[in-house]
Amino acid sequence: MGTFLPVTDDDLARARHDPAFRQKLLAQSLDALLLSMKRLRGAAPSANAGGARQLREGVELAVRLAEIIQNAGGQPTRSF
Repeated sequence: MGTFLPVTDDDLARARHDPAFRQKLLAQSLDALLLSMKRLRGAAPSANAGGARQLREGVELAVRLAEIIQNAGGQPTRSF
């Protein structure tokens, strides 16, 4: 996967009306998040003092994104 491309307003508008596109957008976001977490995990501990906190936040976000992807029927996800 290449560089993360920000989601545009047009993308959001399309995602509201196109479930397949919304699923694709969410999956791309999850992939980008997991890749960033992998890079952060591989970084030297002294290079990033807040790395452990960022990894925890990333894991929580990844779980939420995965739940949203799985619940394509619009059911609410659990909150943390």
